[in-house]
Amino acid sequence: MNASAALSHGEPGNTADQDCALSYQSLDWLCTLIAVLDSQGVVRFVNAALENALGQSRRTMEATEFATCFSEPALLDKALSGARSNDFAALRFEAALLRLGQDLLPVHVTVSLVEQQGHVMVEMWPLEQQARQDREERIREQAEANKELIRNLAHEIKNPLGGIRGAAQLLQMDLATPELREYTTVIVHEADRLQVLVDRLLAPHRHPHDVGDVNIHEVCERVRSLVLIEYPQGLKITRDYDISIPEFRGDGVQLIQALLNIVQNAAQALSLRIAQGDAEIILRTRVARQVTLGRQRYRLALELHVIDNGSGVPDAIKERIFYPLVSGRDGGSGLGLTLAQTFVQRHHGLIECDSQPGRTDFRILIPLP
Repeated sequence: MNASAALSHGEPGNTADQDCALSYQSLDWLCTLIAVLDSQGVVRFVNAALENALGQSRRTMEATEFATCFSEPALLDKALSGARSNDFAALRFEAALLRLGQDLLPVHVTVSLVEQQGHVMVEMWPLEQQARQDREERIREQAEANKELIRNLAHEIKNPLGGIRGAAQLLQMDLATPELREYTTVIVHEADRLQVLVDRLLAPHRHPHDVGDVNIHEVCERVRSLVLIEYPQGLKITRDYDISIPEFRGDGVQLIQALLNIVQNAAQALSLRIAQGDAEIILRTRVARQVTLGRQRYRLALELHVIDNGSGVPDAIKERIFYPLVSGRDGGSGLGLTLAQTFVQRHHGLIECDSQPGRTDFRILIPLP
């Protein structure tokens, strides 16, 4: 649905701000960023997608000049001047929006007249949006391929592994000297270690999806307490919660495990800072609006960030950190993030990572009711 079609479902507007908002409220269902201005460029309405993109509320933006939201205000001023003089029906250009505490947001802009209202509509499409959707699709396709590969590989390994362990035990019983029995002990020990690895590979496929009411902050607090028990000194885990986030239907055990894997990875990456006593992990919860996941649009979604002040994900594995058996640390199994992604995808969500030296941000997105 485009903006014009959405407007046909709204109520007739008038000069009152409340009636104006009612007239354009159907635009909140669109993923396009939309601002409705009067002929002087003053904001009369912005939709939820634009609120979310700019990090500003509708109430804050109303009655302000919308051109101030652009890095080059003159571009919009010129378009509005053309609209006032009826030089065009619609004008298109590319610009960049200013966002609070974030980088500029490049957008493609269309400015058009809303004749029945006497207003100007500014529609904006983030240039990064399509690239992000394509990236999400690749992550999901790769995750599905990984799951199938892991499941088949684990089953193929499991059966001969049991035979190897059993044969080593039988051989150990017939060996007379302790020196020779040491070799069979190594075989049994390594077979057991591989069995644990195989069990972890198969774990997501063995356990049913046990759905119930989930409070995400109870999940965060459980994970926080477990990690602080493991790292009692040198690590600070900061809470930054939006307590208005509602409960949702999900598997609490799987979400605890997913978050625990991410936070434990962060803590392990902070080993040097923990030794120095200045390591920090931030657990931040927010509500995201008009989010697209798996090419499906959701009105609301949980946005859970795990942010650490470590050295960052190595460039060599940045694009592969959710692949199985890929690890940035010596001795790591490379399964923690793979399993976390699997558990979150079972909730129709996704995990993303943005990392640079000094700040790594794992973002979990899960649709809300």
